[in-house]
Amino acid sequence: MKISVRLFAGLRERAGADRVELELPDDARAGDVLAAMGLEPGQCIVALDREYARVDEPVLPSHEVALIPPVSGGASDTVRLVAVTEETLDPAVVLAAVRDPRAGAVVLFEGVTRDVPALDYEAYAEMAISKLEAIAGEVASKHGLWGVAVVHRVGRVPLSEPSVLAAASGAHRGETFAGARELIDRAKAEAPIWKVELTPEGPQRVEGALPQWPT
Repeated sequence: MKISVRLFAGLRERAGADRVELELPDDARAGDVLAAMGLEPGQCIVALDREYARVDEPVLPSHEVALIPPVSGGASDTVRLVAVTEETLDPAVVLAAVRDPRAGAVVLFEGVTRDVPALDYEAYAEMAISKLEAIAGEVASKHGLWGVAVVHRVGRVPLSEPSVLAAASGAHRGETFAGARELIDRAKAEAPIWKVELTPEGPQRVEGALPQWPT
């Protein structure tokens, strides 16, 4: 069978294209996609229909297939705002989204560009939104929060401007701080978003770790 594979970040740069066509056996598995690209499971992870896949999962001609290199850094009514956008981020909008009359604490984390003139962010946007929604729902349920929101910017983010905003509201400061911390930590670790530092010496890609392998 013939499949089209979406590429991101360093993989896209090396291939010189945002997707490649592969010929695979009809009984191909996710690991066969990696092998066809000359990759090991520890180097990349395969996404099938915007979900991280184990190496033994079957690949179907109908799947949307993507290769996820290391990343930089179910919704409910408590998930108030999740977005990936090219627009400048406004903390007031995110704070307003999570405010709730039952909340005694509201926490906002603002991740900003530092040390370099700008950062360039790239995302597998459809999958990133799905993952951020799932993370936000899980964090809200775990910590008993009233509202959560996470918004990530893509494209060029100049020095001192925010690239990501994560907010949470809850009854008390303890669980609200803990929830906001877990929300941003998991968003940076699990969402397929990558960044390049734009330095005077030229672009420098920031490599992190692969998302946690599915079990």
